[in-house]
This record gives sequence, C-alpha cells and structure tokens, in this order.
Amino acid sequence: MDDADSAFDFPCRFPIKAMGRDAEGFPAHVMDLVAAVAGPVAHEDVTIRSSREGRFISVTVTITAENRAQLDAIYRNLTASSRVLFAL
Repeated sequence: MDDADSAFDFPCRFPIKAMGRDAEGFPAHVMDLVAAVAGPVAHEDVTIRSSREGRFISVTVTITAENRAQLDAIYRNLTASSRVLFAL
C-alpha cells in the first residue's frame, strides 16, 4: 500500500502505543525505538500509563508521521523488541 491508498493524509500527527512489563527503562526503550526512525521524541509527546496492578506499562508516543513507510518501520522496530509485548 502506498501513501495514495492510505486512510491518512501525510504528514499527520499519529499516536503509537507500545505495551510491556513495567520494568526500569521501558519508556526510554520505546522512545529510542521510535526515535531511530522518526527522529528525536519530545517528552511532551509521550504518555505513560501503568496497569491497574502495576505489572505492565503502556507508552504512547505521538509523532508527526511523514509517510506509511515510516510508520511501518517504527512498528517493525517495536515488534522486533523482546521487551515490547504489543504495539498499536
């Protein structure tokens, strides 16, 4: 699928959520994986939430997505990480 077939008009703001165990450094790990493709991530573009029992954590990073290939590369980075349980 190319950008012309996409439901998004690029560039656009796009939230990327990764979930994993609540371990030290997980938010920074997710930010590094996203930044490797999208460039530096501002702290105000990151939302962190713990699960009710505190065993898991979700990190949402909102980026300005330039194209579909960029989003695909970010999701490949996230899903390749053994620390990331789910990526949405």
